[in-house]
Parts: sequence; C-alpha cells; structure tokens
Amino acid sequence: MDVSSIVAVATELSQSRTAEAVQIAVLKKAMDIQGQGAMQLVEAAAQVISSNPPNLGTRIDTFA
Repeated sequence: MDVSSIVAVATELSQSRTAEAVQIAVLKKAMDIQGQGAMQLVEAAAQVISSNPPNLGTRIDTFA
C-alpha cells in the first residue's frame, strides 16, 4: 500500500465524518423547529374559548 492511497483513505474518512456531523446538526435543528411548532399548536389549542352557552351540553336525553 503506497502513501497516496493511505492519504486518500484518510481524506475520505475525514470527509465522511464531517458530512455525518453536518447531517446530524441539520437533523437536530429540524427537530427543534418541529418541536417549537408543536408547542405553538398546543398553546394555541389551550387558548380556545368556548362560544357555547354554559348550559349547552350539560344534559343528555336518554329517553329518545
């Protein structure tokens, strides 16, 4: 095995590690953004105000 092939393998390993680190960083960022969006949806759903009168839905007609 000559020196140039060793250098080529080392360079390829280094590039693949760098690419993997970048992909993981992008994935983590995407997951963070998705989590923030989910939290905004949960907060928005919790703030929904019912526009129904207070007596609506409090009784069930079981003699139908």
